[in-house]
Amino acid sequence: MATQRTVLVIPGSSGCWHFPHQLFAADAAQMRGAQMHYVSWSGEAPPEPEARGPWAVKQMTAALRDLPKPLIIAYSLGTLAADLAADYDLPAIWITPLLHRSEVVEGLRRAGAPCLLIGGTADSTWRPKLARELSPHVFEVEGGDHGLRVPGPLAGSAAVLGEMATAIEEFLDRVLWPTPSQVR
Repeated sequence: MATQRTVLVIPGSSGCWHFPHQLFAADAAQMRGAQMHYVSWSGEAPPEPEARGPWAVKQMTAALRDLPKPLIIAYSLGTLAADLAADYDLPAIWITPLLHRSEVVEGLRRAGAPCLLIGGTADSTWRPKLARELSPHVFEVEGGDHGLRVPGPLAGSAAVLGEMATAIEEFLDRVLWPTPSQVR
């Protein structure tokens, strides 16, 4: 019998996990039979950036209890789970990872399971060269900000969403959950 695919979706600082980029990532996993679990932040994030990490990690650790080796889909603040993913050898899709924070980078360096990094070149937290050192699976949005929006008409940002969804589906189908015919 096949192992149940499980996903833990971790929001950014707004606590909203249904931003289009994260929603499409979760939909891609759910369409492949994954059982979904969602983190909801308890209380307001501390105003001091250095205090947000421990606050978020404590809640993410609690959410991981009793989940059978889930795929993590995390956005921005949720990428502080990189250490936890490394500790538990969990695959991940990191959307706008906080690559300017050492705890995220160190967690990604220790990762044993595959991860997809998604970021934009106009995002002050994105480090293109570092992203490619940390994972062979990178989707980069030229001119994309922290919300992966690009300058110009909204159709451009919508097109980015479609391209990102395709990159996520390919990561799931080719790297994480290939069918026997896809394994070479």
